[in-house]
Amino acid sequence: MADQAGNDEFDDDLERPRVLVAGASGFAGALAARLIDRHPRFRLSAITSRSDAGTPLNALYPHHRVPLVLEELNLDLEHQGEVDAAIVAYPHGASAPLVAELLEGGVKVIDLSADFRLRDLSVYEEYYVRHPHPELLEESVYGLPELYRSAIAETMLVAGPGCYPTAAILTLAPLARAGLLGDVIIDAKSGVSGAGRAATQRTHFVTVDENVTPYGVGTHRHAPEIDQELVALGAREDLKVTFTPHLLPLDQGELVSCYVTVSDDASVDDVVELYENAYAGEPFVDVVTRPPGVRDVRETNICSINVQVDPRTGKVLAFGAIDNLWKGTSSQALQSLNLMFGFDETEGLL
Repeated sequence: MADQAGNDEFDDDLERPRVLVAGASGFAGALAARLIDRHPRFRLSAITSRSDAGTPLNALYPHHRVPLVLEELNLDLEHQGEVDAAIVAYPHGASAPLVAELLEGGVKVIDLSADFRLRDLSVYEEYYVRHPHPELLEESVYGLPELYRSAIAETMLVAGPGCYPTAAILTLAPLARAGLLGDVIIDAKSGVSGAGRAATQRTHFVTVDENVTPYGVGTHRHAPEIDQELVALGAREDLKVTFTPHLLPLDQGELVSCYVTVSDDASVDDVVELYENAYAGEPFVDVVTRPPGVRDVRETNICSINVQVDPRTGKVLAFGAIDNLWKGTSSQALQSLNLMFGFDETEGLL
């Protein structure tokens, strides 16, 4: 399995790095397949699924317009095994064995499960399952390009962040770096696609229509992921965010409202300048003058952020909006894949 990279234009389609998308019948995998299929540099080599093998992807998702047929995973097949990169969209626990096999073959991997996001094995096993390949944890790089751009470019394994952590970490990162995070409350809201295709199919329309419901209260798996990255950025070691997600009657889109007690006096101008400096030149982070809505970023790789100071309480109010299937999952994976192959990270995303 070849490791192919470079910055030259590809004249022949066969010279393009070949990409496998495993688990392409789910929301994230299907979108990843669409983005790779339309990419000017990559070639979509194969798409796999256990439950929908034999079905063309455009029969499951006509709007993605990907005509390839879903197959059972079989890395002994040339077009599956002889690839340069893979995006793995498997559930946690099931993903790690395939990731290990792909890495053994020299394939660059972006894993969309939680299997390699958490650096502490005990924390992973507390919130998920017994880890099948803990020896790979040290090899993985957390897949937020805005924070780990150079490391992503050098690694063979990227751990795609959760959608809530993507929005929350980007929205809070400038405050964490400045050592200003005191108490943090994150009120998060997402469309039903965040639960995945299978869970969405089981959810009856009337349970979500004209309704807003908190879930995972005090126990959500993304809380320790957010803690981990904010501490790594410079927040105090004992930081524990209060994180509560809510389900909205939307198909996709995500908004985090963060209420922060800062550890120093903060003026509106100082905080806004902090954010503008932090994200100056970032192609996929917009610092905006009003709180964003999810429609502002739908079907884009953009995280839109607004920050204010409440003059009555002195708290910093920071709002971040993403599309949970795009910047929260699949388009962010492509952003990282571009970096892993030495391409401009915006290719195929603007």
